[in-house]
Amino acid sequence: MPRHTKIVATLGPASSDPAVLERMLRAGVDVVRLNFSHGKAEDHIGRARLVREIAKKIGRTVAIMADLQGPKIRVGKFAEGKVMLEAGQPFVLDAGRVELGDLSGVGLDYKELPRDVKAGDTLLLNDGLIVLTVTAVRGEQVHTVVKIGGELSNNKGINKQGGGLTAPALTGKDMEDIKTAMSFQCEYLAVSFPKNATDMEMARQLANVAGEPWRHKPGMIAKIERTEAIPQLEAILKASDGIMVARGDLAVEVGNAAVPALQKRMIRMARSMDKVAITATQMMESMIQNPVPTRAEVSDVANAVLDGTDAVMLSAETAAGKYPVETVEQMVAIAMAAEQAEETSLDADFVNKTFSRIDQSIAMAALFAAHHLGCKAIVALTESGSTALWMSRYRIHVPIFGLTSQPVSQHKMALYRNVRPHLVERIEDREAALANAEQLLVAQGFLKPGDTYAITCGSPMGHPGGTNLLKVCRVADEGR
Repeated sequence: MPRHTKIVATLGPASSDPAVLERMLRAGVDVVRLNFSHGKAEDHIGRARLVREIAKKIGRTVAIMADLQGPKIRVGKFAEGKVMLEAGQPFVLDAGRVELGDLSGVGLDYKELPRDVKAGDTLLLNDGLIVLTVTAVRGEQVHTVVKIGGELSNNKGINKQGGGLTAPALTGKDMEDIKTAMSFQCEYLAVSFPKNATDMEMARQLANVAGEPWRHKPGMIAKIERTEAIPQLEAILKASDGIMVARGDLAVEVGNAAVPALQKRMIRMARSMDKVAITATQMMESMIQNPVPTRAEVSDVANAVLDGTDAVMLSAETAAGKYPVETVEQMVAIAMAAEQAEETSLDADFVNKTFSRIDQSIAMAALFAAHHLGCKAIVALTESGSTALWMSRYRIHVPIFGLTSQPVSQHKMALYRNVRPHLVERIEDREAALANAEQLLVAQGFLKPGDTYAITCGSPMGHPGGTNLLKVCRVADEGR
């Protein structure tokens, strides 16, 4: 059985060498993530160009996701680069401080902190490893006492337990980075720290304007990492094309124990709303230094696959780790093993379902027919990729092939679970297009004589949203 779950890998110093990147793509990376929290515009432009070149060379469809930095909710710098905080000591976070920090306190990149907190609030620094209790707010100074100490170094992040920081999701830097991302037409744009649908709508508008010279509109991914986003999840999903379960900052704000159930809920909601879901953060963290993952990490990846996530994501593991290629290989192996164990419940999924659109009904009919007839493949001739997306929302152990004449749709489908995108020439004649699709899958070894498959298309051909035809075909036996 081919792999259904997609792999997202972050690029960085460990994966910038063309030979390493080629090995990663060959190993199974479907989407590369360019993290705009690090590097300059020219770095990202160069990496995007390299990805396109290598993917074309090896014949794989690989999408690019640009991940915006978002607001810098961080402490400033220290005179000696870091300090060691002890439990019980006072420590001042000072928005007005210009000198470098020391054991008494430090400046803030996030100047609004004094207005966002009050006595009794809990602040979590460095991904929650250091805990401060706010004792008083005096002007620009937030006075705290250290509850849990540790090493605090330059520019570490700040979270407020329970949420409530007012920083906007889009900064001036993000707006410039959107222009950079559109210059190489990234397929997906990930927005950090959105609190509501408005944040996503604004980001989409900015991206569409920046992409206008190329007539390019990226898919929008909302990174769910703020407490405030949880009650707004449905609205955020409606305003987005997918979500990233960004478990790092989210866990700091809501607590580690709440994250697994939230992950399952978010993936389930995304699938039900025909959106994509990416599960991220520390999935294979130990492989930054070690050649094999821990058993806990294996279980973590497998559980995300069993939850139905479209993709699992690697961050520092492939950006800065010692074993970027091996990490991808391990993740692929885990995903495939988990998929072989998952159960399909297609009939139950369709009970009490109603479809108002003809194209969506055709997509569901193709799934139903393929499941019960034991088809070897489902083929969607699609302009926008929507038919393939709808099909991919249901668990079925039949590979879905998204055939499109639009390169943007081809690359966007690289993120959809169980969808294999292919770029084909545009053929107006329906019967010729259907015959061409069969010839392609036979030539590439996906179908052989005697195999049955389901195929969907629109009549007339070439109109987005026009899928209205389903055929179940059998590949002719050789010599007949």
